[in-house]
Amino acid sequence: MLLILLSLASAAACCTVFAWWLPSDGKRYQDYRAAEPCSSRELTRGDTDCLSTWHLTVQKTVNRTAGKDSVHEATLRYRDSWRGTASFGGTGPLLERLGPGDRVTATAWRGEIVVVDMDGVRQDTLEMPRDELQGNAAVGVLAGLLAAQGLVFGAVRAVRASDHEPYTWEPYGRRLLLTTVTVCLGVGIPAVWTGVPWWTVPAVAVPLTMCAALWFRPAGTPQVAQ
Repeated sequence: MLLILLSLASAAACCTVFAWWLPSDGKRYQDYRAAEPCSSRELTRGDTDCLSTWHLTVQKTVNRTAGKDSVHEATLRYRDSWRGTASFGGTGPLLERLGPGDRVTATAWRGEIVVVDMDGVRQDTLEMPRDELQGNAAVGVLAGLLAAQGLVFGAVRAVRASDHEPYTWEPYGRRLLLTTVTVCLGVGIPAVWTGVPWWTVPAVAVPLTMCAALWFRPAGTPQVAQ
């Protein structure tokens, strides 16, 4: 029953990814791509759907690379009325050059700084909308496949409590779990790098995992619908 409950939670996560997270990120990226520079009237009324440009001063920077505790950010200020922090994914190409007192040009969208520029050298911040829906899809596919596997293993154990071979952790369950994670990462990461459509991820990962489930399944065991 625990496996079945975990599979339901994983199925809910899969539905959340494909019903909300992926469409939300896709729409955010499209909205950003369609945004135009703010007019003076839009700036006056505080419109955040346009791209506003600000000339800011660097107050301090932090460049710390330590695994999960890595921090790459710059504290920026506008005169004496505003101060904020822009976070980056790494030191280059701009952050490593910045120092206190430097003047930069920041582009803001929906209240967040998305790009920082100094003398023609630009660096996107972590708030920059990105077209990386392939990663979202990989997470959703992984959750869906784990839900299916958990449901099958849990149902077999519930129905055949004394004879649930081969639906056990060793060796079938372990091999299938490792293969599922490997396939989703192995398909999702290259998909992000190459920019192929996000639906390519489930189209490739699901059949590969199903083939692996059949391949690792010991011969001579009864078939169970998956």
